[in-house]
Amino acid sequence: MVGVRVEAILDGRMDNRIVEFVRGLRMAGVRVSLAESMDALHAVSVLGVADRALFRESLRTTLIKESTDFSVFDELFGLYFGSGGPPLQSAVEDLSASEQKILKAALATMSDRLQQLLDWLTSGDGPSKEELEEMARRSGANWANSPGDARWVSRRLLRQLGYRHLEEQIDQLLAKLRDMGMSSEAIETLLGIVEANQEALAEQVSQQVGLQVARERSDRAREFHGSDLMHKPFHTLTDVEAEQLRKEVQRLATQLRSRAALRRKRGKAGKFDPKSTIRANQRFGGVPFKIKYKKKKLKPNLVLICDISTSMRPVAEFMLRIIYELQDQVAKARSFVFNADMEEISVTLAGNRAAEAVTEVLYGMPPGYYATDLGHSLDSFFKKWSDAIGNSTSVIILGDGRNNYNSPRIDLMKWMHRRAKRLLWFNPEHRRQWGTGDSDMLEYAPICDSVYQVRNLAQLSSAVDELLTGS
Repeated sequence: MVGVRVEAILDGRMDNRIVEFVRGLRMAGVRVSLAESMDALHAVSVLGVADRALFRESLRTTLIKESTDFSVFDELFGLYFGSGGPPLQSAVEDLSASEQKILKAALATMSDRLQQLLDWLTSGDGPSKEELEEMARRSGANWANSPGDARWVSRRLLRQLGYRHLEEQIDQLLAKLRDMGMSSEAIETLLGIVEANQEALAEQVSQQVGLQVARERSDRAREFHGSDLMHKPFHTLTDVEAEQLRKEVQRLATQLRSRAALRRKRGKAGKFDPKSTIRANQRFGGVPFKIKYKKKKLKPNLVLICDISTSMRPVAEFMLRIIYELQDQVAKARSFVFNADMEEISVTLAGNRAAEAVTEVLYGMPPGYYATDLGHSLDSFFKKWSDAIGNSTSVIILGDGRNNYNSPRIDLMKWMHRRAKRLLWFNPEHRRQWGTGDSDMLEYAPICDSVYQVRNLAQLSSAVDELLTGS
């Protein structure tokens, strides 16, 4: 019975580590569904973990769909399922009793901090896992954001342990051992083991720091704001930078999807519903034996109205890409674009890959700097697609609110606000630009429930996250 109980505990720990690993993959931009996670757990339960190569392949086969994600998998697998680094060897076992006394006496003359380090390197009894975790935390692992940060924390931790002056201290230790009568052969053996342990301990530190950074990233709510490029305004991006951010969109969408799924999991119980509870318990004389809850609809219905005039195209492209990637997080969505007039693009977005769909949308409608007419486009929407908006619909307008001095049709904006659950506006311009030139934002803004500035990808991802949060 004890063996069965221990095996069950180990299985539970491995399941938890696999769940952590899946979360880490998602936060690194790898798309992993719930079904694929369950497949991974089932595969491990059948194949076991004794054969490390087979264990690794069972996870990679069930969790990874794209060859471009192999490098991320390999990096995180080593962190979540690493051995903790190679074990340290004991140099003491190869020494005679008298030589062990000499070594102990020589170590006692070293400074306290370096004495601890040299003791680890000679005895083979390195720091415990808990000690490594605490040292990594004190060195800043909990605040690191990237593999580059992890390397910096590892170097800092090793400096704090005394690695910077370790070579000098080893020379001093060897000189003391010679003076105290230790044989050259014993010193040579000791030196070889100390150098091997030095590399092994550095590897243990690196793995521990990397694991803690990976865990922190997966637990951190707004990790998708890390890159400097994320904060660069859309209209200032070079072609190379824009391409880099296009690759980043899928990772962002994966993080947003994970956060939305977590909110739905937390919100499944619903909110206490007193009216339903009273009705359900009338047969018990009003005594509430059965509690009823209101189930909140957590996946939103969306209508996206997107300005794709020349000045708005960089923003529109990334908005469309994010919405495309998050279609599974929306109960129902209809998408429209406008310049001089409105067109529906829902079918286009639903039927193609992201890059193809967005390209077709952006280049299917002629651009123009002075053709924007939101008022006329709203009129077309009202006449052709008014049934797209209901009392459970969140309407998002992406645009700068500039109409080339055409009628803003405030009446239709008010109609849209009355009919929808929420009316949100995503605008790349700063508030101080509202009302300047042909901007009608000072008239539009009071009608909206919220207005978000989306000047860069960090702001845009935050706005979409808020949209999913408040659905």
